[in-house]
Amino acid sequence: MPSPIQVFVSSSGNQRYLQRAPFHPRVAYPEYRFGARGEDDNPAYEGVRECFVLAGLDAENFGTRDWNPLRDFIRPGEVVVLKPNMIKERHPRDPDGWEYVLTHGSVIRAVADYVWKALRGSGRIIIADAPQTDSSFKEIVRLLGLDDIRDFYATHGLHVDLIDLRREEWTNQDGIIVERRPLSGDPRGGIAFDLGHASEFATHRGAGRYYGADYDEGLVNRHHTGGRHEYLIAGSVMEADVVFNLPKLKTHKKAGITVALKNLVGINADKNWLPHHTEGDPSAGGDEHPRPGLWHRLERQLARQFKQISLRAPLLGPWLHRHARKVGRHLFGDTENVVRSGNWWGNDTVWRMCLDLNKILFYGSPDGRLRPAEPAQRKRHLVLVDGIIAGEGRGPINPDPFPAGIIAFGLHPASVDAACAWLMGFDPDRIPIVRNAFQARGWPLTEWSWRDVQLVSNKPEWNGLVADVREDSTFHFEPHFGWKGRIERLTAATAASAD
Repeated sequence: MPSPIQVFVSSSGNQRYLQRAPFHPRVAYPEYRFGARGEDDNPAYEGVRECFVLAGLDAENFGTRDWNPLRDFIRPGEVVVLKPNMIKERHPRDPDGWEYVLTHGSVIRAVADYVWKALRGSGRIIIADAPQTDSSFKEIVRLLGLDDIRDFYATHGLHVDLIDLRREEWTNQDGIIVERRPLSGDPRGGIAFDLGHASEFATHRGAGRYYGADYDEGLVNRHHTGGRHEYLIAGSVMEADVVFNLPKLKTHKKAGITVALKNLVGINADKNWLPHHTEGDPSAGGDEHPRPGLWHRLERQLARQFKQISLRAPLLGPWLHRHARKVGRHLFGDTENVVRSGNWWGNDTVWRMCLDLNKILFYGSPDGRLRPAEPAQRKRHLVLVDGIIAGEGRGPINPDPFPAGIIAFGLHPASVDAACAWLMGFDPDRIPIVRNAFQARGWPLTEWSWRDVQLVSNKPEWNGLVADVREDSTFHFEPHFGWKGRIERLTAATAASAD
């Protein structure tokens, strides 16, 4: 059995995905149970399988039809949630850019095959996420081939649910909400959790000034005030026996990177319970901007007023807001090029929210209470990262492609994030969501340091303690511009120059 401090990385050099759903493997592996095979190579399937081999899972049966690598984590009859990154169906600059924004369908298919192997035909798989509210779940499903995957399994008598966990979908024009449509959401509803003093926000000075996912700032602040720190989590996720987290490897404008820890934003039933940044500047406990001058304050005041108009005048308000935003882009700059709304290294809010979600997933019960803060009480939470084509720069929605050619697997999200940060060329100590995952308050996420994390890889120079992997053997991702110069690993030379 592998350890939660170990992370297994398959590096194949393949920097492309199989294009044809439902993404059958080309090779008739001894353990493969479905018969149908593809005509082209399937790098994702090969990478997923190689990670399980590197982890030594069910090693005594490897090479036979009985090899069942997930048997120690998933039992027949259980419900398993696969949680990909399904944030947005369109890249703003590249029609094919969704390949380095979303978890690819070929990765999801490969993992699902091995989950079905462990379930032995008895149980259920749920593929679920809460995409960005102005995204089309239907289009994301089509792009990823998830409907084809579901239908293929159905021919074998296996049931897969595709669930959009959102309760509302927006139409966005020029960055302004012009239409809101109610959705059915998770059929198992939402479960409210109050972390109270165990929240990472318990000692934070931002109460009353949090900004969530919508224009109505009052809603998010009602859930994070007076010692309450409340989250509404999808019932399907909390009732599942196992969650298999399938993030995309990317940089992120508010968190530095988005891998396993950040990917849990998508288990929510209502994203406006989630603080994304804190209004105000750092001197007042805020983090929306590092040094807000009069020009920035004017912009924020105008933006706040037009958001309220949009809420109060559903037809005229959005029209006025759209035109004001067009003018504002010329005067104040585009968000893709300037820092605003917490899109920088000083964001002291979003990491707290993400770690709170990880605590709830680990310890939360379907009755809305938390189990004892003991490792043995944690929900089974596996992670497999799609890094075949990753994203760098202006992530999470507008990144540039980074063809890393890797798949990473681990039993603990914090360990996986630390390993991925290091391989990206970043310092885990300089990324709050990673650093603080190893010292969370109340309900702890780990009992070890990120420096204890061990890499196991088919790339020899990547074997050993993460912090011992040489810089010249790793990647060098470009950070989001708001994080540039703040999260990269410092060599002796750069550290000296920084001083």
